[in-house]
Amino acid sequence: MRMREKMAKSLQEVNNTVPIPSSNASFFRKLFAFSGPGALVAVGYMDPGNWITSIQGGALYGYLLLSVILLSSLIAMLLQAMCSKLGIVTGMDLAQATRTLTGKKGSFILWVIAELAIMATDVAEVIGTAIALNLLFGMPLMLGVLITLLDVFLLLLCMSFGLRKIEAFVFTLILTIFLIFAYEVMLASPQMGDIVRGFIPQKEIFTASLSGQDSALLIALGIVGATVMPHNLYLHSSLVQSRQYDRKTKEGIKDAIRFSIFDSNLQLTFSFVINCLLLILGASLFFGHDPEQLGRFSQLYHALENPAIVGSIASGLLATLFAVALLASGQNSTITGTLTGQIVMEGFIHLKVPAWLRRFITRALATLPIILAIYFWGDREDVIEGLLIYSQVFLSIALPVSMIPLIWITSNKKWMGEFVNSKLTIALGVLSTTLLIGLNIQLIIETAKKLLS
Repeated sequence: MRMREKMAKSLQEVNNTVPIPSSNASFFRKLFAFSGPGALVAVGYMDPGNWITSIQGGALYGYLLLSVILLSSLIAMLLQAMCSKLGIVTGMDLAQATRTLTGKKGSFILWVIAELAIMATDVAEVIGTAIALNLLFGMPLMLGVLITLLDVFLLLLCMSFGLRKIEAFVFTLILTIFLIFAYEVMLASPQMGDIVRGFIPQKEIFTASLSGQDSALLIALGIVGATVMPHNLYLHSSLVQSRQYDRKTKEGIKDAIRFSIFDSNLQLTFSFVINCLLLILGASLFFGHDPEQLGRFSQLYHALENPAIVGSIASGLLATLFAVALLASGQNSTITGTLTGQIVMEGFIHLKVPAWLRRFITRALATLPIILAIYFWGDREDVIEGLLIYSQVFLSIALPVSMIPLIWITSNKKWMGEFVNSKLTIALGVLSTTLLIGLNIQLIIETAKKLLS
């Protein structure tokens, strides 16, 4: 295709820069070389948006929504595998491929939606960072939000170390968060039988709330939006091209796809477990309590300070680790958000701007609704965390816009050749998209009824 030949390489500064061992190398040496992009993607599945939706899901509905986390994670693994194949086989990221498919005018509309999704992701990062600063240092939320405008300098510092070191740092963060919450859940003594039953979908997800508040569907969609994130689809299809695999032979391409999917599934398994731990922690500490006193970041932080709840002399340390992990999670997601912004801007509308400038503009626009909320309602954590949840619901609504082109392209033999999706993969992809669209329609109807009542 002529357009493919003229198209610039995705993330040109890191494209085809990471060496891999020879074809005779062992499985684990190859896996280590290809490992990294999956970690950067997985961070997006455990950002502050995931934290609050999972914690509140557990606080309000016990272990009921574990099945939603499981389903969301399986869908995520399916979609990220498709992203790996798309990037490796076509040499394009999802934004570039979508522009080729839809043309200039259509791609501009899709670019606007992708940018709004990145901003919605940014809302979660800003709120998580501001709350973490408040918990650690007593900093007012407004000041914490304004400080996040300066994280562009943190980004530039991180990027100067190179992609491979960033990947190693991110994986270390994922492992640290996992160890912290695994230990905290162990101290919370959850009901193992209820946890196992929670992985089986229940009809209560679609019915009225057990506590008389909003339907569990709202939190369920927030979990889906926070777990299967649109920006990760664009990001992964680009990052897999950073490896120096053999782009000219079928064997080289097949090897790259195989190890990229291994990497992705391994890292997403970590994020799945962490999200389950967050929900279990919320359920163990808060389920059955007053709905007005449930599952906010500060409440979980103070609960972890209370020896009567966690039963440990290290309770103060656990609370501090929780806040540090929240701060690190928000800041770390900044790196992937900026990379994705570059990918969608260059891929959809062929516009290049300095990374610091586009990051500052995106962050400034994302902080605006938070600043307004704090200005009108004050430092009320319930208000800005409510804003965070609704940002995750928006991501769920925006997701089909990136899912549909991804499934269409990777299921088309003219694009993918012998690497086209199998019939089973196509069926699962279509089913996932249909399910998500159906849930969103139900949410819109439910919200309209509530507003008109």
